[in-house]
Amino acid sequence: MPKRYFLFPILVLACYWGIAQPAQAQALLPHTLRIDLKKLEQQGVNLAQEASQLAQFQQYELALQRAKLATQLAPKSSEVWALLGALYLQTNALDDGIAALKKAQTLDSKNSAVLFALGSAHFQKGKYTQSVEYITEGLKVRPNVPGALFDLGNAYLMLRKYPEAISQYDKAIAQDKNFWPAINNIGLIHYESGNVDEAIRRWQAAADIDPKAAEPRLAIAVATYTKGDREKGLTLGESAIRLDSRYADLKFLKENLWGDRLLEDTKKLLDAPRIRATIVQLQERPPRTQRPSPR
Repeated sequence: MPKRYFLFPILVLACYWGIAQPAQAQALLPHTLRIDLKKLEQQGVNLAQEASQLAQFQQYELALQRAKLATQLAPKSSEVWALLGALYLQTNALDDGIAALKKAQTLDSKNSAVLFALGSAHFQKGKYTQSVEYITEGLKVRPNVPGALFDLGNAYLMLRKYPEAISQYDKAIAQDKNFWPAINNIGLIHYESGNVDEAIRRWQAAADIDPKAAEPRLAIAVATYTKGDREKGLTLGESAIRLDSRYADLKFLKENLWGDRLLEDTKKLLDAPRIRATIVQLQERPPRTQRPSPR
């Protein structure tokens, strides 16, 4: 499934800064048990904040351990449950993530970050209609969030509702003119619809925003190669793959929402001897840290 995690940092940060500190027990409170419960709740909040900080450094397993315990100590905190759900999603435990997020939703039905995360989770499970429903509800609470608009566009794309997808991508771009993945995905739609020149124009605009973005550059290479300019297409293709060799994998491209027509044309480019030699050369190099995929 496409790995779009624009909303994950938003959710984690929202949980970290939004976790309410339990009210301190009043002086001379006669019920010792209540004081102990408050202390436990405070410990849960502290653990959740530690988990949020660990997540910022991608230490997800350690973060999960703390978040699980935090839900036991602060079971009525929607933010704590939301954080646990987000961490499950980040580790691809989708069913557990959805369960935790739904618990958070029962405690706070208007938490937009939770609704967005539920939309993302259902997208990853291939339940695109439900994804649209959750993200749309979240946008009613908190409109004009570029990442959410983008995710909604992706869900519409998978439902092949192209006009709706483009509309959401355009809204995301209106909020952030440098949001190149949205521009890139409009290009994907145009290519599948047969509008190759418009697709190239969109991909070029995306590439101009981020000089290290391999995806739009490879897409331009494929389109150029397919149109008949083989030499230029091969040169562009080599350059794109050298930026990020993951894009030489058709499975990875499909996960990034490349359509059937574009994948078929990409296979022809990747099968060219010159490109295959480049791929082999890159595979023989020591591994290096890759940039995270925009999805």
